[in-house]
Order: sequence, then structure tokens, then C-alpha cells
Amino acid sequence: MDARAQANPRRYDRLVLARLFVTGLLACAAPAFAAKPLVYCADASPEGFDPALWDSSSTANVTSQIFQGLLAFKRGTGTLQPQLATAWVVSPDARTFTFTLRRGVRFHTTAYFTPTRELNADDVVFSFTRLIDPQLPFNRAFPATFVYPQSLGLAQMVAGIDRLGDHEVRFRLHRGNVNFLSYFAGSYAAIHSAEYAAQLLAQGRASAINNQPVGTGPFRFKSYRKDDVLRLQANPDYWRGIQPTEKLVYAISREPNVRVQKLVRGECHITAAIRDVDITALTGNPAIRIEKIQALNISYLAFNMKKPPTDSREVRQALDIAIDRNALFKVLFPRGDALQAVSAFPPAVPGYDHTLKNEYDPERARHLLAAAGHPAGLEIDLWALPIARPTNPNGLLMAQMIQADWARIGVKARIVTYEWGEYLKRANQGEHDVYMSGWSSDVAAADEFLTPNLSCAASRGGIKFCNAEFDALLEAARSEVDEPKRLAMFQRAQQIFKRERPWITMAHSSVYIPMRKEVQGFVMAPNGSVDFEGVFRP
Repeated sequence: MDARAQANPRRYDRLVLARLFVTGLLACAAPAFAAKPLVYCADASPEGFDPALWDSSSTANVTSQIFQGLLAFKRGTGTLQPQLATAWVVSPDARTFTFTLRRGVRFHTTAYFTPTRELNADDVVFSFTRLIDPQLPFNRAFPATFVYPQSLGLAQMVAGIDRLGDHEVRFRLHRGNVNFLSYFAGSYAAIHSAEYAAQLLAQGRASAINNQPVGTGPFRFKSYRKDDVLRLQANPDYWRGIQPTEKLVYAISREPNVRVQKLVRGECHITAAIRDVDITALTGNPAIRIEKIQALNISYLAFNMKKPPTDSREVRQALDIAIDRNALFKVLFPRGDALQAVSAFPPAVPGYDHTLKNEYDPERARHLLAAAGHPAGLEIDLWALPIARPTNPNGLLMAQMIQADWARIGVKARIVTYEWGEYLKRANQGEHDVYMSGWSSDVAAADEFLTPNLSCAASRGGIKFCNAEFDALLEAARSEVDEPKRLAMFQRAQQIFKRERPWITMAHSSVYIPMRKEVQGFVMAPNGSVDFEGVFRP
């Protein structure tokens, strides 16, 4: 062990890991030939191109090709590895996180921006200060809601961000957080160019950061037509080396059967995750292969916690136990490899409370409605998911089946739906009574499901769940270094969740992504997302 290792063994270990990682990348370098264009059949348009502003998977599947964070998850796993940082040190109390930045990284050169320097600490400080300080000049010029950082309560967590040198940055927290390191691998934590932001600010065009993206990733933005096509091209200055695929095209098709047919005809080469019903149609096709993973995901129906009648716990519980999940699963998940969701995260996540159960009892549901002041039933809006997801392959059909179940207890449900972007916008504004949603994670950690969705920080305007006892358990768990104690806190939090019923939990599913057999280099992610770095068609 040399002097550096003796002085700081934890830092040295991470430096060795970083070097091994880069060596592995060089060993698996892209082929020298120019690969053919790669077309991905996407299921929805991105909401925008600034990853800090959005938290839908459709958007992250785009921005993750353009942007990178300090850390990343090793492909196909939830294991953290270096990305724009080469090393990091965490204090024993999990309150201080210090990163050494990678040298030689350049931001994209585009028609609207030419960088004059490489990535440095200024870019990291800008990117994260923007998420926590509304008085930052850039934020005053372009006020925005940073959905995921706000849901995490990031501004309340971070005590300070320190520039220690051109290639070293330190984050200080008010309280310890054993999960904080994984936050740096989230899509929202992408590093922007401070130089580009300054240019936009000087031009009075700060909002262009959301539609003219500049990142450090393997692909750079070329052109976009909403609900039609997005074109990306290989970044010639990419620090890992230029991609084998020069042209990456997103063909946007909302209808699952359209995407399947395009794949069969060779019009696209990979598609967004498909429904159970489409698997049979593709099985046996000699030109197609289907990748599968048991994802860390959940679908649910979220209640508006602010307005009647869903502000009543008895009403929420009645609507939950009136749903015949067994009948619903036979229709929506005919292959039988989806799990009924009981808690707020899958059973594979440590800390899962196996004592919790779902219930189907229409008679008791009627009594609960009567006790809540609705003996003759009630009327309610039920929002149907407008796009297909592995955990909800047919939102309209699910809504129709739930509508029939609710009718049996005297509840008249009006089914409502919108175009995907409008659906998300209106739900975030609290226009719904009940709406279909979902979540997925790269990491088998309870906090990755609970805090972004169910903490008080995540409850914009009181629309979502906010419970002081529940929040206190999450806060205590984040700073608890003793794992059994931490997991016990998450179990108690789940019991509160099940008692209060902010969600009707629906499904955990496998994710199937089909592709043409000639596609090489694609690796499934635990959350079902797509990563096209190193993916090509020879």
C-alpha cells in the first residue's frame, strides 16, 4: 500500500475502482466501423430536455443519453460506479460528501453552443445550487419547479456546497443521510454547463435550457418534432470515445400495437417496454429477441388528499377494498408474472413488511362509505393512464374494470384521460380525484420509493400524502447507520401508509423490451429504462 492509500484508504479504494472501470471500458471499446442508424420506438414524447425539471421515465429515457451525473449505476445493476466523478469520500456520520471530478470531459458542441473549457467544479456547483436556491440569478430569470429534488426535500437537506478546487466539490448536509450518495446517480442530478447557463442568461434566454440541451453524454441533441421524431447524434468529443452508432432516432408512437408492428417490419430496432398481450405475437419471430427483467417498480392509483371525497380515509379505504384485484390481474396480466402490490414498494426491497395484506370486501366498503357520510354512494373522477406501462398495460381497461367494481358499492366513476404531458400537468395541479401513476427505481432501497412520492416534501400544495409520523420515520431512517434499526423504521412507515391509504396499490411487474436480433450491446436496467451507450447495429 503506497502513501496515498495509507493516508486515506477509502479514497484510494475508490480511485482504484475508477481506474478499473475505465480500463474495462477501453477493453470493451466500440467497433471501429460505422454502425447503422438505431431507431427506438418510444411510447411518449419527452416533457422537455432538462432532466432536473421532470421525473417521468419517458423523459429520462431521452435525457439520460444527453446528460451525465457524478455517479451512475453499473449497467443492469443498482451498484454505484464513477461517472463524472472519479472518486468520493463520505464522512462516518454521512453528513459530508466530497467528490473528485474527472478531467478531460467536454460539454457538447452544438449549433447553439461551443464550450471554451472542460468540465470543472463550477459546473457541479451551478447544477446543484440551481436545485436548492431560488435566488440564484438563473432561477430568477427562469423560475422552475424541480420535481424530483423538491420531492426529496433536497433544499432542506443540503447545508452547503463548497468548491474546494477546480476538480473537487464538497456537499454538506444538516443531518446524516445514508442514502444520499445514490442521489448523485439519479437523472435529475445531471451536470449542466455553467458556461452555457451564463450565455443563456446574458442573452435573456434562460428557459432555452429546457429545449436546447447541452450535456456531457454519449449523444447530443440534433432536432425534435413533438409526438413524432427526436434525433440525436453521437458526441464526437465524448470522454469514453465516440459511439459506434452515429445516428440515434426516437420514433414516438403512443399505441403499443403500432410499436410492435414497426419492430416486426424493421422500422424500429428497439421498442419501449411492451404489454403481456404483445409477447405472444412476437414470440417465435426469428428476427426478434425479447429481454426481460423483474423490475423494481409499482403502479398505483393516487388520491387527491386535499379535496372531498378523497380527503376522507374511510372513503379511500372503501374504494381500495372494493376492487377485485384477482379478476383484474387475470385480464391485464394473463402471463401471470406480475405481483399484486400490497405496500409502497416491491417485496424484493429490504425492509418490506410481509404482514401487510390486500383486502377485497365490497360489503365492508359500503359500510365504510356510509360511516363517511355517503350512504347513497358518491360520484368521483377516475383518471386513466393514457400510455401503456409494464405495471399498467391498459389504463382505460383498468379504469373500466375498477369503474364496474365501484358501481357495486354505489360509487359512480367518470373515466377521464388526457394526452400524456397534459395528464401529468393537470395531476400535478390537483385537478384529479384519483389518477393512475407509477414509480420505478434502480436501487432496492425503501427510501427510493417512499421519500420522492410520500413525504411531505413531495406533497405539492397538500395534493399528495403528508403525515407527520410517517415523515419523522423517514427522516430518522435516513440518518440511522444501523441497518436493522433503519429497516424497522421503514416497516413502521409502511404500516402508517397502509392505514392511511394514500394509494390503491396495484402491481409490480416484469419488464419486457423487444429488439431486432442484430442489435448488440443493450443491457436491461432494474427500472426498465434504456441506455444506448455502446449499443449498435453492425
